[in-house]
Amino acid sequence: MTPDLRRLLLAAINATGPPTSDYDLNPVSESRQRSALRPASVLLPIVQRSSGARIFLTKRSSALEHHPGQIAFPGGKIDPDDDGAIGAALREAHEEIGLHPRQVELLGILPPHETVTGFTVTPVLALVDPAYVPVREVGEVDEVFEAPFSHVTTTAHYSVQSRRWRGEWRKYYTVAWGPYYIWGATARMLRALADRMADAPD
Repeated sequence: MTPDLRRLLLAAINATGPPTSDYDLNPVSESRQRSALRPASVLLPIVQRSSGARIFLTKRSSALEHHPGQIAFPGGKIDPDDDGAIGAALREAHEEIGLHPRQVELLGILPPHETVTGFTVTPVLALVDPAYVPVREVGEVDEVFEAPFSHVTTTAHYSVQSRRWRGEWRKYYTVAWGPYYIWGATARMLRALADRMADAPD
């Protein structure tokens, strides 16, 4: 792992920036939609390749009841037995994509992201051993893939789109790469990281 990448990521973690929310682009409906929040966390696993840094993402199983086929980070609800947000993110990454905690260098956390579905999600930033080989959990994950980190941390690659949800139009961030359409909470957390990296001191 190059010192420059580690330095940039740590600078992004330490940069100022507010928590994010699915309501960021939909302030009119905020007071009507918000509910009690359940804690969750996700792992943002970044690996250094000879071609540059990459980030692991998953395509959720099309058989799942919630968010089938969507692009996501490994993660989920924080269980009582977890060691907080970091413990939950590591557990879920191990379960979903076969990433063992010994293959992870934890860097820190970003401000939580509030979802319209009632979760407050803590993004956990980590570097991954390049020797790691993904092993997907078939019941939850259709695919594990790597996206260029420079692509998803370039703010110009993002657009705002909208669709109807529960009877009203909602806006959301998107970033496309190859055949993958990254949107919603995943795109919003990536966009927040991109903003932080752009604002971090050299």
